[in-house]
Amino acid sequence: MDTIQRYEDGLLAIRQMTEADTHRIWELAFQEESPQWKKWDAPYYAHQALTYEQFLEQKKAQMIDNPARWAIEVDGELIGMVSYYWEHEESLWLEMGIVIFQPDYWSGGYGTRALRLWINHLLQTMPLVRVGYTTWSGNERMIQVGYKLGMTMEARLRKCRLYEGVYYDSIRMGMLREEWEQQTEQK
Repeated sequence: MDTIQRYEDGLLAIRQMTEADTHRIWELAFQEESPQWKKWDAPYYAHQALTYEQFLEQKKAQMIDNPARWAIEVDGELIGMVSYYWEHEESLWLEMGIVIFQPDYWSGGYGTRALRLWINHLLQTMPLVRVGYTTWSGNERMIQVGYKLGMTMEARLRKCRLYEGVYYDSIRMGMLREEWEQQTEQK
């Protein structure tokens, strides 16, 4: 059996998702019609609840054993996931993401810690020049996570996200490899 990749920061860890995570990911991400986490994670895109059988057919392959999606766990409990996708793979332009499904773990530093581990993993395993993510101005906590990680607000596209009748800005946060390396050398 292959060894599961895993990085830890105290009781928090990020790790590859496995078959054993299938039901829990469905419960956290797709079981509910209007989960609370969706109010912060790109709520301007529709969310669709799925039966477990629909999840197995439609989404499982995207989640389990996918090198671009890893679990976040605290004290052995799966609470969310980190991910990446290629904005433009030929130029190594990668965007990352994070979602913490359980509100009990919001505003406790878990997202910052998980992203710090994820950035280290991405920069150690890929020849990336830059890492970053896109969020929206309604998610102020996510913008603050970027600043805590030493990122720069690289772009603010004004009033392009419509949610509940209000226009919000799209925010791009990012940092260069050398900025990350300099920051980690100073610690």
